[in-house]
Amino acid sequence: MHLDGFGLFVEDMPKMIRFYRDVLGFEIKESETAGNVYLIKDETLFMLYGRNNFEEMTKQKYEYIKDLNGHGEIALYVDTFDEVDEKYEE
Repeated sequence: MHLDGFGLFVEDMPKMIRFYRDVLGFEIKESETAGNVYLIKDETLFMLYGRNNFEEMTKQKYEYIKDLNGHGEIALYVDTFDEVDEKYEE
């Protein structure tokens, strides 16, 4: 098992794109009007999901902390579902 990626669920996509592109130096090819942004940094997948777009993709509504632009997730890569059970037992 290894870290495969992480993502943020953002309310203000243009602001987040400018921050990660202009301040942190990430290469982002999508425009500031993009609903979702995917990029690779140091062999790790980095994702910015627009909250509305993510809710449409998952067909669910989520609660967010007021006045916080980003919420996060991490993605762990596993070869099989059995590996998840093995790691859980550890």
